[in-house]
Amino acid sequence: MPRSKSPYYWIADSLLEHPTLIEKRMFGCDAFYLHGRLKLVLCPGKDEPWKGILVPTFKDLHQALIADIPELEPHQILGKWLYVSEQAETFEEVAETIAKLILKDDPRIGVEPEMKKRRASKQITRAKRVGKQRLVKS
Repeated sequence: MPRSKSPYYWIADSLLEHPTLIEKRMFGCDAFYLHGRLKLVLCPGKDEPWKGILVPTFKDLHQALIADIPELEPHQILGKWLYVSEQAETFEEVAETIAKLILKDDPRIGVEPEMKKRRASKQITRAKRVGKQRLVKS
């Protein structure tokens, strides 16, 4: 995948050689999956709260991560994930700490991607419609 123009891309440098790495663009951000889980999202937005790093995790793990990295806070919109703003005084150090935890496969970081729901084929949908019409006529 071509390198992003994200000013935060350096954060992912240590992840790029990992054998399980999958990188995707997601809503104008760079998303990184390791071990099949979404682990890091770099958000190079123009305004807060989309100008920093998103750490995908579960709400019940927030306090444990915040205890280790106090600069993290629940994202204003995606409250289930943690966020550190580019404006944080220790942004670079926090970013490096997060990358190290990801490489160690810290179980507090990362979420399984949701399986996409498959749409029913047109034939099945049509068959159901015909069956419903027959029931109504009976």
